[in-house]
Amino acid sequence: MKHARLSLFPLGGALLFPRMRLPLHIFEPRYRALVTDALARDRRIGMVQPRDAADPPTLFDVGCVGRIAEVEALPDGRFDIVLEGLARFTIVRELDVTTQFRQAEAELEPAREDEVLALAERASLEMEARRFADGLGYAVDWEAVTRLDDESLVNGIAQIAPFDVASKQALLEADTLAQRSELIVQLMQFFGRHDDEGGATLQ
Repeated sequence: MKHARLSLFPLGGALLFPRMRLPLHIFEPRYRALVTDALARDRRIGMVQPRDAADPPTLFDVGCVGRIAEVEALPDGRFDIVLEGLARFTIVRELDVTTQFRQAEAELEPAREDEVLALAERASLEMEARRFADGLGYAVDWEAVTRLDDESLVNGIAQIAPFDVASKQALLEADTLAQRSELIVQLMQFFGRHDDEGGATLQ
């Protein structure tokens, strides 16, 4: 596997997957510095979730590196950016750096072939997604959803579904698209049921 030095952006609940896009509003000084540095170099940022609320937080080992595909520099120094997912990575070791932002040596996962779901897996995911969205009162363009390819559907739901940090991390770490799809169905059933009982742990 290929190793790379990555600038890290720890953000709970924000998942990025290869070939998916993630819009971000950058306002903290250390992450404004990170974006400025990335734009001057290779435009790459390592998105990773924190394990806890410490400062600095402990990080999960697995994240996804994204390339800044779009950027708008605001007059007050903030940025609106869109990241395009390139590859999942595993942190090998965190580096001792003087930058405001954290950096790590990471192992990048090789690119995968396009994955598809079995028809029954796709049908199960779409059915559970409708039930979950209806239960939460979400307005969804289901015609547009049915036109998505399997990868965009599964990873798109994983990115936007209001699950907790640990559940989101499990989705990111799922090895195959089918495993991720099955886990999404299980999480929607679990969180949807608990939401009905008034004890949801949705973010």
